[in-house]
Amino acid sequence: MVASVDGATSADGESRGLSGPPDRRVFHRLRGRADAVVAGAATVRADRYGPARCDAATTAERAARGQAPAPVIVVVSASLELDWEADLFRAPVPTIVAHPRARRLPPAAPPGVRDLPAGDDRVDMAEMVTGLGRGGMTEILCEGGPGVVAQLAAARIIDEVFVAVSPQLVAGDARRMLDGPALVPPVALRLTAVLEADDFLFCRYAAPPG
Repeated sequence: MVASVDGATSADGESRGLSGPPDRRVFHRLRGRADAVVAGAATVRADRYGPARCDAATTAERAARGQAPAPVIVVVSASLELDWEADLFRAPVPTIVAHPRARRLPPAAPPGVRDLPAGDDRVDMAEMVTGLGRGGMTEILCEGGPGVVAQLAAARIIDEVFVAVSPQLVAGDARRMLDGPALVPPVALRLTAVLEADDFLFCRYAAPPG
């Protein structure tokens, strides 16, 4: 995830306001290794998600690893109140929607959308990850938002954390990278790599096994 120096995860309501060329390069590199890209419904709306696409070199690398040409987008939604006319849901590449069993995909959902029931009244993150694994998707990248990341951390199913620190101060009421109840005990991370590029700072952390 990308955050400003003072911890904001968005500027003017969008995470892309914090981005820059170095961040976008890392972003595409991480996506290029993923089987599935998970994002909450609010993030999908705010950042206007479309189907994931990879360049020719990345597609060739994925083929050599036995992966599909591009990762599948997985939308996490408790309410299923989504813009079913959006390109993300109408594209030839299927999109997965993870939702509680208490909800069912509405008639407006295009036939190509795959549903992934996980949890009863809210999306159970561990069950969602298990379901994706059954579909052969074991390299899972979560791009937010803060509520989804907090739930993954609370479930203790995060393997690594990638943080891009954008050289900006934002202030205001933007959310932090994790937005949820306190983690007790906190998740202790181990720094494994640091990279600086054009004033951006990229940090890679390993999380302990759940």
